[in-house]
Amino acid sequence: MTGDASSTPSASTPAARPLADDYFHEMYAADDDPWGFADRWYERRKYALTLASLTSERYRRVFEPGCSIGVLSAELALCADHLLCMDLSPRAIELAKRRLARYSGHVEVLTGNVVGDWPAGEFDLIVLSEILYYLTPEQLDMIVDRLPGSLTADGEVVVVHWRHTVAEYPQSGDEVHDRLLDSTLVHCAGYRDADLRLDLFSPQARGSVAQRDGLVG
Repeated sequence: MTGDASSTPSASTPAARPLADDYFHEMYAADDDPWGFADRWYERRKYALTLASLTSERYRRVFEPGCSIGVLSAELALCADHLLCMDLSPRAIELAKRRLARYSGHVEVLTGNVVGDWPAGEFDLIVLSEILYYLTPEQLDMIVDRLPGSLTADGEVVVVHWRHTVAEYPQSGDEVHDRLLDSTLVHCAGYRDADLRLDLFSPQARGSVAQRDGLVG
């Protein structure tokens, strides 16, 4: 349940209704990689920026809802003791399991909806990449309210979204990120350009990477 809206962005106002699950089922029925996650430079660059924003070298427990076919998941598997991936499309999950088979000892791939199937417990890292603008404002509020209780005290959540407007989506990427900036989470870092926006949050203020490595006081 993810995508960069590779079709020409619409200038119209995003729809206010939820995006039906059939939208994603039809996308994967037509193409095993409908957004070009495995091939496009935009996607490879976005993944590199996402990984570079992370402040720890390794994480104990990672959650990636909207994992799609598992391209970013394969990178996250390299820095996680346990990675939980989720997507609502059975076809996407089938393809993700194939891609992540080599990591089956510590990677779990499940079919589920980010709103109704949010997992219990705390995570050191939650990755919300190209997923939250599919939610209505009310659904987004539910996710935002869950985040503090789903993160360890030193955990972090990285949020990445396409910035161009897509008429079918209930919200824009900027609206999603602005809502998170108004939450109780601490904003640790951010990046934006014409195409994407990335923000990193934590439950509380943390020292910088250089401080944690003893490079500065």
